Amino acid sequence: MDVNITKVLKLYLVTNRYDYSDEEFLGRIEKACQNGVTLVQLREKEVTTHKYFELATKVKEITDRFRIPLIIDDRIDICQAVDAAGVHIGDNDLPISVARRLIGPEKILGVSAKSVMRSTQAELEGADYLGVDAIYPTKTKVITKPTSIETLKEITRTVSIPVIAIGGIKEHTIHNFKNTEINGVAMVSEIMCAENIADKVSDTIKALDQVL
Repeated sequence: MDVNITKVLKLYLVTNRYDYSDEEFLGRIEKACQNGVTLVQLREKEVTTHKYFELATKVKEITDRFRIPLIIDDRIDICQAVDAAGVHIGDNDLPISVARRLIGPEKILGVSAKSVMRSTQAELEGADYLGVDAIYPTKTKVITKPTSIETLKEITRTVSIPVIAIGGIKEHTIHNFKNTEINGVAMVSEIMCAENIADKVSDTIKALDQVL
């Protein structure tokens, strides 16, 4: 799959299984893909390697059907095992340069960043895009330090690779990203917990079209 990284970052779905059954979880991802999300990141923090592989295989079947890139959170082994489009790493994962060497030049490497220093380091060491977090409070993972919109703007002005915003972003807060020069937003609960995923994705894309 040829991937234009700048375009596929527009509406970036990060998964969370909450209390859903696997069937419901996969169904929600499929509905989101069917209605316009542009990239999916499978994030699993508390499962066995075997379970992660099983889920990644099933999610990739969905994303492949809609020609949407699949990014694996943290786990380079899972990324390689299912031939996902790439991997996303954070501060506590492998060094950026090591991750790049392991996945090779063809796969996508996303890196979490909270500062200009981390962002410039990531770009120098081979990141394809940055996920700047956490813009708003979120319950999906522990956040020790929020990142301001001003810092987000400084990062987009400093690096030449694409940047997305992540962390507690809702449809009604997207207007706050006007003039930040980001390439998209990542959402978790706003999409995964939506009563009507089709409407939520559609409305979010309309909001993004007014900002990006």
